[in-house]
Amino acid sequence: MSDPVRAWHRLADGSVLLDGFHALKHALRFGAEVPVAVTADRHAALALADELAPDVRDALDALLSEVPRETYASLVPRPHPTAVAALAVRPSRQANLRALAHSPRSAPVVVLDQPRNLGNAGAVIRLAAGFGATGVVTTGTLDPWHPTVVRGGAGLHFATAVERLDVDELPGGPLFALDPEGEDIRGVKLPDDAVLAFGSERSGLSAELRARTDHLLALPMRPQVSSYNLATSVAMTLYHWSATGGAPAS
Repeated sequence: MSDPVRAWHRLADGSVLLDGFHALKHALRFGAEVPVAVTADRHAALALADELAPDVRDALDALLSEVPRETYASLVPRPHPTAVAALAVRPSRQANLRALAHSPRSAPVVVLDQPRNLGNAGAVIRLAAGFGATGVVTTGTLDPWHPTVVRGGAGLHFATAVERLDVDELPGGPLFALDPEGEDIRGVKLPDDAVLAFGSERSGLSAELRARTDHLLALPMRPQVSSYNLATSVAMTLYHWSATGGAPAS
């Protein structure tokens, strides 16, 4: 690219920031459109690709433009240790909604009900992608495509459908919500078309989502332990789904 910095400034406001080598690697693996990518050390970035991601090495070789370290640092809010950054085109909302609404589903949809912590939301998206979930939906005000969420998701937003919806817009399917008062999850087989809902880190499930819930489930927990981290709860639930019939594609 003849002038990657000019292209960056032209595209930045409407694009998804891929912060670091691993975010760019994952985005490319899952078909993201990446119009510009920069690095402060092209040789080091391609060496990382040779070691960790030979499948996208050629794509990175064609994409990456080396810029001075000060220039790279001026383009991102927090320089990444790998000194790599890129801009990607956000998937269309219509395409994500089609994926979420598709029936029959072969994997659950994860719903984060009014989450508050951007890093936790990113970690959940990374987990959902790893388990092959159909998508991750947030309700409330948190933007699941916020740069901090994308950073926490390591670019894996492009591996699953990620959208913000109102509770009355959630995809169809039996809705299982995690709650300490629910039935022990170990006695329940989660169907592939389940919608798995998790309350906010501070206040739990909203009244609106609770009213729509078909089944309340509880994770096993030692008495006097207050709660699990949100991402931990999602990981345990998706593992239970995968261990009782559903599983990521090999």
